[in-house]
Amino acid sequence: MSYQLFSYLDAAGKPRAGIATESGHFDLGCLDLSNVNSVDFDINQLDVDSVLEQWPQAHEQLKTLATAVSEDSSIGANAKLDANALSFAAPLNRPGIIYAAGANYRDHVEAMGRAFNMQLTLDPRADGIPPWHFIKAGRATLAGHKQNVVYPDHTQRLDWEAELAVIIGRPAQNVSVDDALSYVAGYTVANDLSARDNLRRDQVDPSSPFRFDWIGHKCFTGACPLGPYFTPAEFVASPENLGIKLWLNGELKQDSNTRNHLYSVADQIAYLSGRLTLYPGDIILTGTPAGVGMETGTFLERGDVMKVWIESLGQLETTIV
Repeated sequence: MSYQLFSYLDAAGKPRAGIATESGHFDLGCLDLSNVNSVDFDINQLDVDSVLEQWPQAHEQLKTLATAVSEDSSIGANAKLDANALSFAAPLNRPGIIYAAGANYRDHVEAMGRAFNMQLTLDPRADGIPPWHFIKAGRATLAGHKQNVVYPDHTQRLDWEAELAVIIGRPAQNVSVDDALSYVAGYTVANDLSARDNLRRDQVDPSSPFRFDWIGHKCFTGACPLGPYFTPAEFVASPENLGIKLWLNGELKQDSNTRNHLYSVADQIAYLSGRLTLYPGDIILTGTPAGVGMETGTFLERGDVMKVWIESLGQLETTIV
C-alpha cells in the first residue's frame, strides 16, 4: 500500500506528522493502533525527521499502517484531516545538510549558454568534469507548501528554480553508482530560490577568491520551499523520468523532465558520498531545468505565486510577500 508523509501546523502552530493514503489525510499521532499489532513504534512521538532516523524499518511498518487505515476506517476515525484546510510545513523540520547541484539539466545549460554567450559543455562527464554542488543552509531556509516567503531586502533579482529533492535514508559513504539509489528514503518537490545579484561582489577585484558569495546568493529565510509531501522511493519508478514544471502567476515557465539530468541522482549520491558521509535527513537538490528568470532578466516581485509540480510527487506553491 502506497503512502506519503507530510508535516502540518496544528491550531497552536506546533508541527505534527501526517500520513496520506488513498483513504485521505490523517494525523499520524491520532491513529488508533489498538488492533494493529505489527506497528511497534510510538506514533505519538513521531515526526518525519525521526522516521528517517529509523528508515527503512519504519517504512515497512508505515506500509502496514497505510494498509490498515485503508481496510479499517475506525483506525483513522479520530485522525482524519481536511486536506484543503491544512497549514503545511516543510516535510522535514530538522533537515541535515542540503546539497544543491548546479548546471545539471541539459536544457538549462543550453539556455544559459545562449543567454550569456557562454561556451558551456553539454557532456561534462566526457570532458572529465565531475558533478558540482554547493551547500544551502538547512532549517532556517525551509518553507512549506502555501507558506509565504518574505522578499529579502538584500536583493532586487530574486529567481526561481524548480528542483527534484532527494532525501537520504541511511548513512552513505563511498557508495557505488549501482547501489546509490538504495540509500534514498524518498523524494519531494523543491524550489531553490536564488538572490542572483548577491552572487558576485562587483566591488571586489575579479581576480580575488572572495568575489563570489554563495551564502548571500542561496541562503536566506524561506530560500528552500519543500513539499507538500515526502514520497517514499519505493513508490517512484525512477527519479530519471519525472515530468517537472513551474508556473509563475499561472504562466508556465519551466517544463522539462528529469531525464535531462547531466548527472543522475545515483551519480550525485556516489560522488558526494565519496567526499563525506551522507546521513539520514540530508537532502540533495538535483538541479533545475531551463526557464529560470535569469535567462531572460525576469525576476520575482512581491505578490508573485509560484507552483512547482513534479510527476508522482505533488505540487508545491509559494507566494512572495
